[in-house]
Amino acid sequence: MDLSIITKHTILGKNINKLLIKETMQKLINVLAVASAAVSVAVVGTVGYVYVNREAIIEDVKEKALGSVMGGLGGAGLGGSLGSDLPIGTPDLAPTTPQAAAPAAPTAPIQF
Repeated sequence: MDLSIITKHTILGKNINKLLIKETMQKLINVLAVASAAVSVAVVGTVGYVYVNREAIIEDVKEKALGSVMGGLGGAGLGGSLGSDLPIGTPDLAPTTPQAAAPAAPTAPIQF
């Protein structure tokens, strides 16, 4: 049985298209697999690093937290002087004119 040239090209074209799609999909799947493996290695590496260095990380966080708290107190917790770090207590909004004196307390009951 002899097929015409057009039929042969049609069959060959369909097969080539299927083959190209299959190869392209395989390449895409391979790229996704490599990317997934890279992310997995990064996560496992990060978790391993944190697990191995957990005590040093905790100490570093403690030191930074205590430094922040002690820095806010001006070193008072370590026996430092508070005089230069704290305000001296003079009121900035003190009136410049003398105020009226408070009224005297009544001596007799008020009659209505």
